[in-house]
Amino acid sequence: MSIDQPADRRNDPYMDTDALADEAWRLAAQAVANGDEDRISDEAVAKLFTAAVKLYAAKADRGDRSPRALLGQYDEVVSPTEALTAATELLRALRLGPMEFGLWSRRRPEDYHDLEPDAPPVSADAVDKR
Repeated sequence: MSIDQPADRRNDPYMDTDALADEAWRLAAQAVANGDEDRISDEAVAKLFTAAVKLYAAKADRGDRSPRALLGQYDEVVSPTEALTAATELLRALRLGPMEFGLWSRRRPEDYHDLEPDAPPVSADAVDKR
């Protein structure tokens, strides 16, 4: 914890989440870039993925909004193939199929691509430079 943290965050037990996310991002990006993804255990990936899904769903449902799910604006950080691979495996893990997904799909009025046209996209480089 830094002394420079705002007083209202000094005792926040979740304050370190941003730093942990930055480190997980850095290590994952390095492993993928080097072809070393198999050096990270399947269990570690499942823990990170599960934590991200649970946290995202809670923020979306309880916060009544859809926060950005991915870095970048479109496909410059996560490709469509990567996104569909992950979505398919989420469905498969829960024994769901495209039919259930189609029935459940919801649209939120605050589509973030239309809400903030002048906001700069969050890029992988911005995360790496922290």
